[in-house]
Amino acid sequence: MKLEAKLIVGSAALAIAAASGFAFTQRAAAPQVEFVALSGRNFDTSDLRGKVVLVNFWATSCASCVQEMPMLIRTQEQFGPRGYVTVAVAMSYDNPNDVAAFALKNELPFRVAFDNSGRIAERFGDVTATPTSFLLDRHGRILKQYLGEPDAKAFHALLDKTLRAPA
Repeated sequence: MKLEAKLIVGSAALAIAAASGFAFTQRAAAPQVEFVALSGRNFDTSDLRGKVVLVNFWATSCASCVQEMPMLIRTQEQFGPRGYVTVAVAMSYDNPNDVAAFALKNELPFRVAFDNSGRIAERFGDVTATPTSFLLDRHGRILKQYLGEPDAKAFHALLDKTLRAPA
């Protein structure tokens, strides 16, 4: 192969590698949504900027969701003082009275919201399976999506790393 051809092929490979690396380091912004809070104080995605946030879609009728709640409670208690927030979004098919009773009985130490219309789940990529969670960085970008309960050890390690990173 001639030198010119090698340079062209090498340059093209380098450009592709650089573009691929760029694509993998870009994080999608979380959708702008308004949360209808159980507390009565609604908030939106932009109100959470500056915090590391887990948006957790769940339902009281979902056994896996109920099973993961103690881990979410421990995580909020452990990492909350460092700037971590959990937002538990009850699915549109969940009964608001059941959600309120569950939150009260289990003393959920984080924000609980209703997705009455299904719009929040839709904006987060048509979430239908529960539990589904999205970890957002301080800039409101999606770091990771979880389907099912996250592995607590790996999740906590990622949280620790994200909370230590410069804002």
